[in-house]
Amino acid sequence: GLFGVPELSCPEGFQEAQDKALQESEQLVQKACSTPPGPEIVMIFDQLSDALCRVADLADFVKIAHPDFAFREAAEEACRSIGTMVEKLNTDVELCQSLRQLLADEVVMGSLDPETRRVAELFMFDFEISGIHLDEEKRKKAVNLNIKILDLCNEFLTGSHLPNRIDKHVLPEHIRYNFTAEGNYLQVAGLHADCPDDLVREAAYKIFLYSNAEQLRCLEELLASRNSLAQLVGYNTFAHRALQGTMAKNPETVTQFLEKLSDQLSQRTQKDFEMMTKMKMKLNPQNSKLMPWDHPYYSGVLRAERYNIDPGLYCPFFSLGACMEGLNSLFSQLLGISLYAEQTQRGEVWSEDVRKLAVVHENEGLLGYIYCDFFQRPNKPHQDCHFTVRGGRLRENGEYQLPVVVLMLSLPHSTRSAPTLLSPGMMENLFHEMGHAMHSMLGRTRYQHVTGTRCPTDFAEVPSILMEYFANDYRVVNQFARHYKTGQPLPKSMVSRLCESKKVCAAADMQLQVFYAVLDQIYHGKHPLKRSTTEILKETQEKFYGLPYVPNTAWQLRFSHLVGYGAKYYSYLMSRAVASMVWKQCFAQDPFDRAMGERYRREMLAHGGGKEPILMVQGMLQKSPSVEDFVNALVSDLDQDFETFIMDS
Repeated sequence: GLFGVPELSCPEGFQEAQDKALQESEQLVQKACSTPPGPEIVMIFDQLSDALCRVADLADFVKIAHPDFAFREAAEEACRSIGTMVEKLNTDVELCQSLRQLLADEVVMGSLDPETRRVAELFMFDFEISGIHLDEEKRKKAVNLNIKILDLCNEFLTGSHLPNRIDKHVLPEHIRYNFTAEGNYLQVAGLHADCPDDLVREAAYKIFLYSNAEQLRCLEELLASRNSLAQLVGYNTFAHRALQGTMAKNPETVTQFLEKLSDQLSQRTQKDFEMMTKMKMKLNPQNSKLMPWDHPYYSGVLRAERYNIDPGLYCPFFSLGACMEGLNSLFSQLLGISLYAEQTQRGEVWSEDVRKLAVVHENEGLLGYIYCDFFQRPNKPHQDCHFTVRGGRLRENGEYQLPVVVLMLSLPHSTRSAPTLLSPGMMENLFHEMGHAMHSMLGRTRYQHVTGTRCPTDFAEVPSILMEYFANDYRVVNQFARHYKTGQPLPKSMVSRLCESKKVCAAADMQLQVFYAVLDQIYHGKHPLKRSTTEILKETQEKFYGLPYVPNTAWQLRFSHLVGYGAKYYSYLMSRAVASMVWKQCFAQDPFDRAMGERYRREMLAHGGGKEPILMVQGMLQKSPSVEDFVNALVSDLDQDFETFIMDS
């Protein structure tokens, strides 16, 4: 069966697995309601969470990645029924009461260890979000709002990807071939950001981002419903609710972080825009005003002109085998961990090119499994991601339930004449996703509710972004990058140029991310909003980005991250700031320092989500970072490396 789960040897097995989980959870609910306050309550809650997650997490992956439609459909159904059960449990007053009695008992709470206390509080937080503390009428309202929000999220996501149609005669004949024709109409399905023709990019921008009344209504309803729910359960705004328990803690800190970062970036961003404008004048003298559709294209042109980074020159040095050897060697030096390929049983994997890796520690033995679903195949989603399939936890019998994860990439297959070769971007992504996997393997918590990457969003990306710093360090790359034909190492100057090329227009790129993050905060801040979402977009774009707003466009209707990262879009910037500080302070001097690797495991990876994130960062950096420290870390990464600058000159 899939992942070694016997029931899942056929799609019908999902029904059996979910029935078993629902049955087990009903018994656990009864047990929780009849157990006196004590640590055992938290154990039972975690068993309950585990019983449901073991099916739901696995189904979450299968419903998007399995090549067989019957499996995908069965997994989708399992997700729905487990989701309904979770909603039901989150509004079960008697179940909540058993937890509330524990939290109210000061003597028992005082005797619990910090992780158990935190997990109890996190379970309570889930209850409160569902409005359990409200009277019956308001509770019903909270449940209905939750359902409504879920539906609006799905509707908005679908709408954010739909193409726009336009009468083909509106566009000049010589650019029509760039778009898909449908009778007298042209379909515009994206921004064509890499197209060298300015007119094509302009047309794509204005048409793809043209405002749509249905999608606008959907977004406004979604934001208003989220706000109503947050206020109903006792928060000022949706952002206050979403940021509870995060590293930032509250929207005020996020806003301060984004505003200070914007101030620090503004001069550098202006310089970047000036360079892009000059390049545009050179290539297109009659129309040299820099517009939003120019930014991604001209920053790419500048990068290519200045550093000539042709991925084709790098790929031969980054065969998949060499990259995996590099990761294995890095983990073994830093953490005492090795990756071993394991034979899979029949029916255990969903595609014959999936590989199973056992993660083994030199003293502690087997830590868990990583399934590597690395290659392209028809209908496979094109995003690189990490899935938790089973969380780690201490079982009742004293054994440890080993974590199981999947890493999904879209790498090309090997050919007759060459192995799978990775571009520098693919290599960095492999390291990034492996950072998540190590967090899952080493977040050996007692409770699966906080295992590995089940931690606040603004901390979750720290281990993965930190791995990008390793992937861009010559000392690390030099251990594995070898030409697949000649065995020749990748020259140091090529690695330096690659790293420096990423800094071209990096301030303007970061400024764009700040603008998106500010927009997300305003949308999820105080309601009713002072203006329409489009007017807010225009105002925020002018203040936090600098390139003019284009009339009749509504970029926010394509901002699909509003669904999964509502009020948390800033997380990526904050995680990068922390990763940068950890790299500079702990690993830049020696990326293979075992003592630092052990400190990193002990302070940051080992706790999963079982410890407050800022305390983990403090433990690692041995100081409490301020907002200014975060900002300075991000800005100092933009500075040119003097050594490379001299070499290039």
